[in-house]
Amino acid sequence: MTKPIKSRKERRVPIVEPLRPVLKRLSEGKQPEDSLLVGPKGGYLTTATVRDATDWDSIVAGLGLPDLTRHGLRHTGATWMADAGIPLHVLQDILGHASMETTRGYLHPDDRHLASAAEQANAFLSAAGQRKQARRGGPSARTI
Repeated sequence: MTKPIKSRKERRVPIVEPLRPVLKRLSEGKQPEDSLLVGPKGGYLTTATVRDATDWDSIVAGLGLPDLTRHGLRHTGATWMADAGIPLHVLQDILGHASMETTRGYLHPDDRHLASAAEQANAFLSAAGQRKQARRGGPSARTI
């Protein structure tokens, strides 16, 4: 680490399998204290050098997502991890947030979870209503 993060604390992050070969290639021949990534001229890697080296503006324009930011990808990654079932307190550590509320603000679950929640609630209520009617001996309950 050559530049401290905002919290000035050490941060450990999990490495997902697709990145392992890339990280292995990038670390070949390097000492543990060497920078893993450097800017195009050998200096520090900054958001500006990443933008320029990747031609970010052209890429997102070509995708039809001109408002997509590199920081937006951080939100996307956090959301994917939450959707995969990673507990919120673990995401908080990964993202380096002091507050759980900050971590929650990073998550943008899609609407499929809302539809799934409604289906689960309907199934539960339908089953509960049917059990109640069966105990009374009346007709089965109908769902909304």
